[in-house]
Amino acid sequence: MARKTDIPSIYYGEPRKFDPKFRGPVHNRSCTDVVCCVIFIIVILGYIALGTVAWIHGDPRKVAYPTDSHGQFCGQQDTPNANKAILFYFNMLKCANPAVLINLQCPTTQLCVSKCPDRFATLRTAQNSTTWEYYKQFCKPGFGSKPIEEVIRDDDCPSMIVPSRPFLQRCFPDFITRNGILTVANQTVFNDGLSVRSVNDLKDAANGISSLLNAKEFSLRIFEDYANSWDWILIALVITMVVSLLFILLLRFTAGVLLWLIIFGVIAAVGYGIGHCYWEYSVLSGKPGANVTISDIGFQTDFSIYLKLSQTWLIFMISLSMMEAIIVIMLIFLRKRLQIAIALLKEGSKAISYIMTTLLYPIFTFFLLSLCIAYGAVTAILLASSGNAVYKVTSADDKCIYGNLTCNPKTFSATNITTVCPGSQCLFAFYGGESTYHRYIFVLHLCNLFAFLWMVNFTIALGQCTLAGAFASYYWALRKPRDIPSCPLLSSFCRALRYHTGSLAFGALILSVIQTIRVVLEYLDHKLKGSQNACARFLLCCLKGCFWCLEHFIKFINRNAYIMIAIYGKSFCTSSKDAFFLLMRNVVRVAVLDKATDFLLFLGKLLISGSVGLLAFFFFTRKLPVIQVEVPSLNYYWVPLLTVIFGSYMIAHGFFNVYSMCVDTLFLCFCEDLERNDGSPSRPYYMSPGLRKILHKADSLAKSSL
Repeated sequence: MARKTDIPSIYYGEPRKFDPKFRGPVHNRSCTDVVCCVIFIIVILGYIALGTVAWIHGDPRKVAYPTDSHGQFCGQQDTPNANKAILFYFNMLKCANPAVLINLQCPTTQLCVSKCPDRFATLRTAQNSTTWEYYKQFCKPGFGSKPIEEVIRDDDCPSMIVPSRPFLQRCFPDFITRNGILTVANQTVFNDGLSVRSVNDLKDAANGISSLLNAKEFSLRIFEDYANSWDWILIALVITMVVSLLFILLLRFTAGVLLWLIIFGVIAAVGYGIGHCYWEYSVLSGKPGANVTISDIGFQTDFSIYLKLSQTWLIFMISLSMMEAIIVIMLIFLRKRLQIAIALLKEGSKAISYIMTTLLYPIFTFFLLSLCIAYGAVTAILLASSGNAVYKVTSADDKCIYGNLTCNPKTFSATNITTVCPGSQCLFAFYGGESTYHRYIFVLHLCNLFAFLWMVNFTIALGQCTLAGAFASYYWALRKPRDIPSCPLLSSFCRALRYHTGSLAFGALILSVIQTIRVVLEYLDHKLKGSQNACARFLLCCLKGCFWCLEHFIKFINRNAYIMIAIYGKSFCTSSKDAFFLLMRNVVRVAVLDKATDFLLFLGKLLISGSVGLLAFFFFTRKLPVIQVEVPSLNYYWVPLLTVIFGSYMIAHGFFNVYSMCVDTLFLCFCEDLERNDGSPSRPYYMSPGLRKILHKADSLAKSSL
């Protein structure tokens, strides 16, 4: 059986020829992929225009404040409703109507009030009693004297009020269960002015409207937690940044010891986690109520509830055990390659020590990514809050021919709608519009998503190309460090931005298209979850898997293409082909070194983010007695905790990406060096003796494994 290295070189291009004039990254280069550069600039200008249009039409107040039936915000300062921050529903029973799901609005009069009702009363009993003054504050201001039937028909007053409590700035009935029987104000039935109704009807109606608010409640509480803990989250991320920087500096001097400490540290940490989960599981197994399954309690926003279930800790224990087993198995199979990978990382440490500014570049990338994320998020919020107040005809009679039609509250009284449909009203329904802009809001959301992904991927591509150019300058310096050019990072950044914006945008465009398709597939999968068409779900699952693989393959190709662009200054397609052929001509070396170094760096990121996350867990759950006073009050402690863990991992990833990019660049340069030179005095190798020794071991290991 022929080995892969026996395949004729013509299949993967001809090896590089010796060029006595080549001294590393080419300085005399021209602009590449100009057409894509022009398109990219046009898209940036269009993205700015999209954000401007969204800013003009959007109004974040529509998300922050509830809106009454007249389209006015409750609780907004400098308005008549400034002291009325709570929304009151005249007839909560109408919220059980299917129209709630269609219009996303309860078809009853809604009024801004200063506080919710605290007693039970009906319009009939209150009108001629001492409670009328209290009851009247929940009626429309300035309504005249009418018979009760007309007051109820015109929705001038609610037919009843029940003890309620504010929830998401809305009044909801305060249900109490006594001896297993649902009551409101100690009553199981009530008269709504038209008929005797059960309290269960009221509960169903309240559930109807609250189901529409659950997502908003969840997001508002999360926003509140971020507002209360953002400073501590920032402190945790700064700690991560400092630890990551110190970690990389220590790798320069103690790479071997530190990397082995990482390996055993991760194994020990996961092992401790397994033991702790087993202890929690054994303690909870004997407690009453702790054996309830997760499926029985359903989704709960308070995650601490799950920690009181034995099944939760069993799942954690099994997951950590599987992780431990995978790590140990990988260590066993990669034990020889890890030694080579550690030596290669030591060589990378030398390159970084000569170009220390590369350690600061992730901060610049993080800043650019923050700008992209902030702009994309604000644009999405403004698009979601775009539109004018839309009013719909609501009527108690389901047979009303004008029901659910758009109306104008200023001219509604002059129409014949109230004559044809007695008791109908023109009430605020939602924010939207019939203009071209409002009809294409969904398309604009897709444009925002695509442009956002393109900006993010371009920022990452610029960072990779800049670092590759700097490390290539180090490698192709024959006498290190004397021949390393001054300011290699800045020079590489200027070359990438001046000559290769189009090429970087081209690679980012391909990746963004694939990622957008993946987002659309996830959206379709969410919509088809209840579908009974097994063939469609299977096809969708296959497409998701294929595009996941394609995305990771394109990321691999792009990364190596950017290295070749940084060195030779050619177009994206040419650089992709050259990088792919070069890797295929050295495929065995790639198999030996690539995953081993990635595995080591992944363990380092895991250890740093896990350590900071553990510290954040003890802090936000008030298990650090020294600083308990400073802990903010939170709805969900897991909100800042997950943010810290994810942010810590991304920061560690940014710093360790410098090492990863250094190793990949050195490896490609090494492969080029072997093809260009033979080690003779006239054609000397540019690699250091240490690197030559490392890759000689890799070649020996590769031959022994064939």
